[in-house]
Amino acid sequence: MSSPKKNNIPADKLELYEKLVATNPKVERKGAANPYTSLNGHMFTYLNPAGTLALRLPAEEREKFLKKYKTTLFEAYGAVMKEYVTVPDSLLKNTKELANYFALSYQYVGSLKPKPSQKKS
Repeated sequence: MSSPKKNNIPADKLELYEKLVATNPKVERKGAANPYTSLNGHMFTYLNPAGTLALRLPAEEREKFLKKYKTTLFEAYGAVMKEYVTVPDSLLKNTKELANYFALSYQYVGSLKPKPSQKKS
């Protein structure tokens, strides 16, 4: 029997994501089936079941990223996530280069007003 926490994300992509998250000791990977990172209630990275990484960036950096990596805004469940870029696989494999954007993303959400906790009591 498979455990309900098992995700179907390709193992190599998950490993690369874990490696990226590990570049910032303040960040903890959350989500068993749908891995993501968040700060102050704001999600800033998300790994979808296909193993595609979404990265939240501020407008200026987002524009540069889209042009530089010839990629698109991230789409999830049929909706475009306006602040998220789709990270190309080639960049996902380059942890060192991607870590710079991960840091930018972390700083960006750190500058947003914290969201009230959604924890159920």
